[in-house]
Amino acid sequence: MAGNSDPLTPRAKLAVTAGKAVAAASRAAGRGSGSVIGGRVALKLDPDLLARLAQNLDVILVSATNGKTTTTRLIAEALRAAGPVVSNALGANMPAGITSALAGGSEARYGVIEVDEKYLAGVARDTDPKCIALLNLSRDQLDRAAETRMLAENWREGLSGSKAVVVANCDDPLVVWAASSSPNVIWVAAGQMWKDDAWSCPSCGGVMQRPGDDWYCGECGFRRPTPSWALSGDHVLDPHGSAWPIHLQLPGRANKANAASSAAVAAVFGVPPQVALERMYQVQAVAGRYDVVQFLGRDLRLLLAKNPAGWLETFSLIDPPPTPVILSVNARGADGTDTSWLWDVDYTRLTGHPITVIGDRKLDLAVRLEVANQHFQVCENLDQAVQQSPPGRIEVIANYTAFQDLRRRVGN
Repeated sequence: MAGNSDPLTPRAKLAVTAGKAVAAASRAAGRGSGSVIGGRVALKLDPDLLARLAQNLDVILVSATNGKTTTTRLIAEALRAAGPVVSNALGANMPAGITSALAGGSEARYGVIEVDEKYLAGVARDTDPKCIALLNLSRDQLDRAAETRMLAENWREGLSGSKAVVVANCDDPLVVWAASSSPNVIWVAAGQMWKDDAWSCPSCGGVMQRPGDDWYCGECGFRRPTPSWALSGDHVLDPHGSAWPIHLQLPGRANKANAASSAAVAAVFGVPPQVALERMYQVQAVAGRYDVVQFLGRDLRLLLAKNPAGWLETFSLIDPPPTPVILSVNARGADGTDTSWLWDVDYTRLTGHPITVIGDRKLDLAVRLEVANQHFQVCENLDQAVQQSPPGRIEVIANYTAFQDLRRRVGN
């Protein structure tokens, strides 16, 4: 770790102070956490501020299409066994939000930072991370992020020759292609339910062969690396072959995979798997995700699903039929304005569930459900949807801004 001398110049200290003041004003005005606007102001005053704030930290970057907020939280909990942690726990994952988060961690030893996929290479240049966790890549925000192969190429170029230890999911061919340019990679068999973005080889364009859990390209020989860590049922297997039980309050296979990757990252910093996994049990919800709230006399479980891979994982963890389900989809700037991804989601997995549809794009979703032969009703808002849902806990699945709308409505 870098020394503890103060790396901040007078200009940097002014930038931090101004950013905090603007963030506080934003919060007081009810405009959210203020982290993004505060970070933007601070970076305007000192464009090198992010690099300065990272100098005294062991930085861990976490990037993926799905699971990065949860994994960031799990790694942060695990590393608190070894020292104070600063993290962008609320998910503001572009440079402004990251700068705001680090500005609040003057006493921290570790900086555990979630990074938007498009910004990973640039943030890695600025923060000189000790470790980078790469979980998955799949289609998301098609109008903004473009094609997944291009993102993988961007990662691959940006991480080439990086001194960081890269902890990467060996079950995602796009992640393997991206991480293979790094000299120091720890492979984790974390699994991959969604495979529809990795049927062609990222190396040569050939057709990928997928026998069982393995994968390889029959044309160029690009293949799944041998993992040193693995998710095996309810256990994490470490490089010595020891099996450590995963006890999480967060539901689903995807979160066990996140825990496996988090344990591998914690081990890089000397935190044993048993200690890391025990600390992860403390996490009950992540920025509202998985929270069960009471609303209009009903229990609602709030679930975030932003893209086809995320919806697939979410469908696997909801309670079985006839549990009622409310689906909410928006297409605002933070979601991506292109909703064509709805046609990539297998909504037949909801057969037997009473379904109610809300959100800005409820009619887009209604057309998709009609084609999938699902029985549903369209409602104007959450209140009406809850009132029209049959008895039982309601599973509420929403994409990004729709999820934030729901949290505000239920006071979460």
